[in-house]
Amino acid sequence: MVGRLRDGTTTRQAQGELKVAAARQAQADHDFEGFTPEVHSLTAEMNRDGGRILLPLLGAAALVLLIACGNAAALLLVRGLQRQQEYAVRSALGVGRVALFRQVSTESLLLALLGGALGVVLALGAVKLFKVIGGHAVPRLDAVSTGWPMLAFGLGSAVIAALLAGLFPALRASRLDPMQVLKSAGPKSSAGRGERRLLRGGTLVQTALTLALLVGAGLLIRTMMNISNVQSGYSISHILTMSVTAVQGNWADFHRRALERVSALPGVQYAAFAWGVPLTGNNWPATVDIEGQPAATKESDRISVPVRSVTPDYFKLLGLPILDGRDFRSTDIKNAPSVAIVNQALADRYFPHAHVIGKKLWLGGRQEPPTEIVGVVANGRTDELTRAADPEIYLSLWQAGAFSKHLVVRTAADPRSVMAVIQRELRSVDPTVAVENVKTLEQIRGDSLASRTFAMQLLVGFSIVGSVLTLVGIFGVLSLSVASRRRELAIRSAVGAQQRDIRNLIFGEGFRLIASGVIAGMVAALVLSGVLRSFLFEVEPTDPVTLIGVALLFASVALLACWVPTRRAAKVDPVEALRYE
Repeated sequence: MVGRLRDGTTTRQAQGELKVAAARQAQADHDFEGFTPEVHSLTAEMNRDGGRILLPLLGAAALVLLIACGNAAALLLVRGLQRQQEYAVRSALGVGRVALFRQVSTESLLLALLGGALGVVLALGAVKLFKVIGGHAVPRLDAVSTGWPMLAFGLGSAVIAALLAGLFPALRASRLDPMQVLKSAGPKSSAGRGERRLLRGGTLVQTALTLALLVGAGLLIRTMMNISNVQSGYSISHILTMSVTAVQGNWADFHRRALERVSALPGVQYAAFAWGVPLTGNNWPATVDIEGQPAATKESDRISVPVRSVTPDYFKLLGLPILDGRDFRSTDIKNAPSVAIVNQALADRYFPHAHVIGKKLWLGGRQEPPTEIVGVVANGRTDELTRAADPEIYLSLWQAGAFSKHLVVRTAADPRSVMAVIQRELRSVDPTVAVENVKTLEQIRGDSLASRTFAMQLLVGFSIVGSVLTLVGIFGVLSLSVASRRRELAIRSAVGAQQRDIRNLIFGEGFRLIASGVIAGMVAALVLSGVLRSFLFEVEPTDPVTLIGVALLFASVALLACWVPTRRAAKVDPVEALRYE
């Protein structure tokens, strides 16, 4: 039911009133026993699937923001360390600490504004890209636009992030002792152990967050690979579907003539009408009484089974074999005895040790005429590819008509080549017929996986961005370490250390940094990947193959980022480095 609440009435109050009304009704009509009404906001109901997709992706975007903040903070800190002599000279010339803090903060703010402006431009293109790749993954995605509130929010986030990232360098610059800096630092000095430790800590956090993103992307990639290997039980290729609605004239006459016309077209192998085409979400969720099963004492205890309605040749068209009994016939019409075909899952569940053919079903209570089971069809994953086949009942469309249904056509070649011809034939039978949602079954399959595909694509994109930022951070930390330890490396070379020893020293530092980040990243991935559980199929959030594979891949690439600083350290000239002492 759909209703509008009175002004001032909350959802909780409506829930309470309906609960009392249902309990009162159950006393008068026992069919209502066991039912508990639930009140949901229409907005929340319509956005439920979208929220399920977007909230984890919002978390991934937040992780990328944190990684970017860490990277910006590291770069600003390195820049501040390189300019500490300049700050010391300014302080010695009379510039106060407040003025120095304001200068560094202003530089950070300017960078934030420039980066935010560039981000606004990128956002306009990114939203268009999301709408293209999102497709049917998010409800009403086509209506999404980049408005000023969101642009202001993004720009504000960039400014706040940059200011926070530049806060430590600004505080450090304002607290410098100019005399100490001018006495102790040579032009090649850069950072002490404290600064290097801080940068390593920031890089470790970046690595951990990046690993969490990479593991999430890896799990979704594994999921899509698993789904691609799922046997749906029916054919998907060379099948065209379209929603056909006729509102004038004789209903049965139109559909029979339409099938005759379409079946006679060159290249068409089979044609059928169906309510309940696989992966469209269409079926009748009917309560049913089954012969041999105990009668339900109240309505909520009755067996609920999805019901579909099809014409003859539908099962041949989809490649679903009839395992027992017969297919529907053209004589299974309104005045003939009601017949049904059930799938193997229903037969196994309700008739495990009995012959199914000839058994009776009641789709409106036992006071209604029974429907005889005349066939058993093979199982197919018709609701979701990620869910095993549930019990299903198929009725003859000539006996259980549907106002709106799909015309399903199997062709010998590309089904899109006959789209226009089929629509022309339908309109030649009835010029007022509505033909909509023309899609191949492969497109419908893609739409059913749209949410997983969209999440995977965005998470992979976020992971790539995060990985690049983290690798830049690792490169920056090691480069700073080499620059700040030139005197130490020169002394080591002067007392006999070989280039191999110097390389091993710096490479070992990078290896320890990466190993620590990977270990922390695995812990973060185990904690955060649980939010993707609803998207996963035949893979657990703790999948060891994904965890180990992602860790090894990232570590290998990160170690390559250590190569340039390591080579630079090995080439330090002791004479040049010690000249400033």
